[in-house]
Amino acid sequence: MRTPPLVQAMRRKYLLLRSSLTERTRRQWAASEVLSLGWGGLTVVVAATHLASNTIRAGIRELQAQQRGEATPLPPARIRRAGGGRKKLTERDPSLLRALDQLVEPTARGDPERPLRWTCQSTPKLTAVLRRQGHPVSQRTVCTLLHAQGYSLQANRKTQEGRMHPDRDAQFRYLNATVQRAQRRHQPVISVDTKKKELVGPFAQAGREWRPKGQPVEVRLHDFADPRLGKVIPYGVYDLTQNEGWVSVGVDHDTAAFAVEAIRRWWHRLGQRRYHGAKALVITADCGGSNGNRTRLWKVELQQLADALRMTLHVRHFPPGTSKWNKIEHRMFSFMTQNWRGRPLVSRAVVVQLIASTRTQTGLRIAATLDEARYPTGRKIDAGAMRALALHEESFHGEWNYRIQPRGSGR
Repeated sequence: MRTPPLVQAMRRKYLLLRSSLTERTRRQWAASEVLSLGWGGLTVVVAATHLASNTIRAGIRELQAQQRGEATPLPPARIRRAGGGRKKLTERDPSLLRALDQLVEPTARGDPERPLRWTCQSTPKLTAVLRRQGHPVSQRTVCTLLHAQGYSLQANRKTQEGRMHPDRDAQFRYLNATVQRAQRRHQPVISVDTKKKELVGPFAQAGREWRPKGQPVEVRLHDFADPRLGKVIPYGVYDLTQNEGWVSVGVDHDTAAFAVEAIRRWWHRLGQRRYHGAKALVITADCGGSNGNRTRLWKVELQQLADALRMTLHVRHFPPGTSKWNKIEHRMFSFMTQNWRGRPLVSRAVVVQLIASTRTQTGLRIAATLDEARYPTGRKIDAGAMRALALHEESFHGEWNYRIQPRGSGR
């Protein structure tokens, strides 16, 4: 929209005078222009000078008071009377800052000794609470006060792995030594974990793939699970030595029985051909989930696997909060996700095919199968069943490191 000529002329005049005007003479000059223009003059001057209309009205009142002889003249060197001007809200309400700190501090993050802090409380909520406490503040004022106190709005950043256990690094060294020792003896070493559950059907998938221009794959607007297809649960077994993977695609529940069944299938389909005559198997796993170190069913199912294979199972768990260090995460699962990026998983067969077709330049190969068995939840394992296990905790953090021998093989 074109600026009216009168506003342009007024702006040029104001720009010429602005550097030589004080706060008082600026508003009085603007007021005189309004009075000379008459009706509509205030709108023109505000548009030209960007001064607040209240400021110009104050100048008009001053000029009119001078004409009536009612104004008390100020000393030439002063712009305002001593103590004039609007007082800061924190001066008029000395308890405001303390009240704001009391609201924010319990939810503040960051080191209080550092200049930068941030808060998870929203300014509308803080404003509402302060008003109920008798502090007449606006949302803008609260935001200004927070900035002045060193707070800022910040997004989350994924850097923390959870509370660091004092023996975290020692456990990594212990785990690494176990893996290297097994590999030198040509014994199998696997990394296991459950991948994120995936919806089956015409649902959106993150990422993009090449298609003819203007012909994207159409998917459902909302991600409500299909009652017939439901979800799939990929449980992976990654061979650290052979750079080879196995995925059992479950359709029921992610239980310890499902996890151990995936290991059993890997052994019968891949492992025993690679490691013929092996007497031990090293399993590295997270501390939580279906293969958690506190899950009784996990240990009971492993005992049955050890009995069936006549092999000793050496289990090594990653310390709490370090699940992303599990090799299967970035050596296998990440490539599976890339392989189906932007491609809806329209059926269970498609999921299995996409997993099995995953390849990398470093030689990764993955086999996959659909596991349609039922794995009910809520199975209780009593103390008697635990005592019957041939489970031996290692001297270093036995809750993370233990071996399960086939029963009847001697202790």
